[in-house]
Amino acid sequence: MSATHRLARILATRSGSGIELALATESGQTLKVLATPDQIDMLMDELEDILNSPADPETDGPPAAA
Repeated sequence: MSATHRLARILATRSGSGIELALATESGQTLKVLATPDQIDMLMDELEDILNSPADPETDGPPAAA
């Protein structure tokens, strides 16, 4: 697994039947991924769950990848 980088911005655009996400880090790196609409829907659900749950002050860093 690669090191964790701080997110600077996210750009999204349609690409054919998919959605292209460009994740830019504060260090200037960019990762582009192509996702299906279903994957974006699942991502949105996960983010909503995180945003609507109480913050855990003991958590330091991202969770392990699934």
